[in-house]
Amino acid sequence: MDDMYRKAVDAAAIFSETDLNGRITYVNEQFCEVSGYPREELLGANHRILNSGFHPPEFFIGMWRTIAQGQVWKGEICNRGKDGTVYWVDSTMVPLVDESTGEVRKYLSIRFDVSEKRQLLHTLQWRVGHDVLTGLPNRTYLSELLNRALEFSRAEAIPLAVCMLDLDGFKAVNDGYGHASGDLLLIEVAKRLKGIMRGEDVVARLAGDEFVLIMRHVRDADELRGAMQRVLAAISQPYTVCDKTLSVCASIGVTLYPPDNEDAGTLLRHADQAMYVAKQSGRNRFHLFDVLKGREIKATHQQVERVRQALAAGELCLHYQPKVNMRTGEVVGFEGLLRWQHPKKGLVQPADFLPVIEQTDLIIDIGEWVIAQAIEQMHAWQGQGAHWPISVNIAARHFQRADFVERLKVLLARHADVAPEKLDLEIIESTAIENMQHVSQCLKACQALGVRFSLDDFGTGYSSLSYLKRLPTQTIKIDKSFVRDILHDKDDLALTIAVVGLARAFGRKVIAEGLESEAQGSLLMHLGCEVAQGYFIARPMPIRDVASWVASFKPPTAWLHQACA
Repeated sequence: MDDMYRKAVDAAAIFSETDLNGRITYVNEQFCEVSGYPREELLGANHRILNSGFHPPEFFIGMWRTIAQGQVWKGEICNRGKDGTVYWVDSTMVPLVDESTGEVRKYLSIRFDVSEKRQLLHTLQWRVGHDVLTGLPNRTYLSELLNRALEFSRAEAIPLAVCMLDLDGFKAVNDGYGHASGDLLLIEVAKRLKGIMRGEDVVARLAGDEFVLIMRHVRDADELRGAMQRVLAAISQPYTVCDKTLSVCASIGVTLYPPDNEDAGTLLRHADQAMYVAKQSGRNRFHLFDVLKGREIKATHQQVERVRQALAAGELCLHYQPKVNMRTGEVVGFEGLLRWQHPKKGLVQPADFLPVIEQTDLIIDIGEWVIAQAIEQMHAWQGQGAHWPISVNIAARHFQRADFVERLKVLLARHADVAPEKLDLEIIESTAIENMQHVSQCLKACQALGVRFSLDDFGTGYSSLSYLKRLPTQTIKIDKSFVRDILHDKDDLALTIAVVGLARAFGRKVIAEGLESEAQGSLLMHLGCEVAQGYFIARPMPIRDVASWVASFKPPTAWLHQACA
C-alpha cells in the first residue's frame, strides 16, 4: 500500500495485513493498543491468536471463503486481547488482487472498535427487558421467559408453577415513610426472592409491588407447599431500611401446569385470580388456582358472550301469552316472554340462558331491549286498532340501578302515543325485599310516569302485610305453584284464598298464572280471581300468531255459565 494512504488508514482505523496463509505481515499501532499485544508477537502469528470463542467455526469458514474468492467481507467480530479482555470490532476484509494474474496476493483488514457502541446497545436492550430498580426481568421480558419455560415443560413433560406475588402492607410503607423507602424495600424483597429461587427458576417484577415466580420441577402439592412457605417466611422477616425496621408480608396465587394446560398469558391471569383469593382469605398465605372452577367460569363467560352476540345479531325475540278475564272471555292483555331463536338449536327457553347473565350487566341491556320491544309492539297494535297492555319481567340487577327511572323515561319517549299505563313491569317478591326502601321509591317514581307494576311470585318468599303496604304495586300475581295443585292440596287452596283476600283488602288486582285446566279456572273465579293466564288458555306465541288466536279464542261454556250464575 502506498505510504501516504497507509498513514491515513493508520490514523483512522485498526489496520493489519495478512498473507494468503493467514499469517499477519503488518499491524499498525492502534491494532497493538486495542489487542494488548506488542507488534513482535503479532507479526508472523495467525489471527486465531485473537479468537474469543464467541463465534462458531462456521463463522470464520464463511469469512475466509469469501475473501479467498476475491470478494470483500464485512461484519462485526468479537476478539479477545492479551489480558483476556473481550472487545468488538467492525471489520472490513479486503483481498488485494494482482491485476496481471487476477490472483489474490494478500488481505487487508480495516477495523473500528465498536465495544462502547455494543455495550450501549446491550445496556439499552437490557433496560427494555429489565426493571431498572430491582434488576429483575420486567413484564416484557417475563412474557418471553414464561413462553420458553412453558415450551420446555411441554416438550420434556416437566411440571411448572406460575406464581403471582403481591406485598401486603407495602402501601403503608410508601405512605408512612415515602417512596424512596418503598423503593429500597422493593430492592430488598427482590434480593430475598432471588436468594431462595433455584438457578433455573425465574423471578420477575411486573409493576409496583407485584412479582412473578416461575418455578420448574414442582412435582407435587407437598413440594409446592414447602416452596411457598419458604417464600412467605422470607418475605415476612423484618427489613432494615434507612435505620427503620419495616415489615410486610405477601399474598401468593399459584397455578400449575399441566393441570392448568393454558397459554402463558392465561396462566398469569389464573395466578393473579388465585392471588386475590389469597388476599381475601386473610393475606400472608398462598392459594392454588382451582382449574375446574376456572373452567366453569370460562364456560360461563363464553355463554354470556354468546348471549351478548345473540342480542346484537337480533336472535332474541318476545313471545306473547294472553291474559284473559275468565268471566267475560275478554283478552285483557299479554305478557311478553323472552325467547332465543338460536340459529342451530332452534327456540331456546329463557331458563336455559338467563341464569348465567342475571348477575352481569348484560341483563340490563336485555331488560331495556325487552321494554323497548313491548312499547314498540303496543305502538304497532294501536295502529291496528288494538289497545292491549303488555307486561314484562324486570330482573333485580336491572330494577335496582340508580338510573332505572331516567332510562325508562327515554324508552317511553320513543313512542309518546303509547300510554305509559299500558306498560306493566313485573318484579318478583325477592327482588322487592332485597332493598325495600330503594324499590319502594323507584316504584313510586315509575308510577308517577304512569307505568304500572305487578308483584310476581307472591307468597313464594317472605310475604308479609308490611310488604304489601310499602310496595304500591297495582297487581298481585298468584304463583303457578299454588294454582297447579289448588284442586287437591288444601294448603295451596288456603294460600290462594289468603292471597285473593289480601289483594282485596289492599285494593289490588289479582291474576293467576299457570292455569292448566277448566276446573282450576272455575275454582279461581269462585274464590274471586277473574283474570288468569296459562297453557289451558294459550301457550306463549310469536307475534305473527296473536291476531288469529284472539279472533278464534272462545272461553269454556262452564266459565260463561258461572259468570251468569
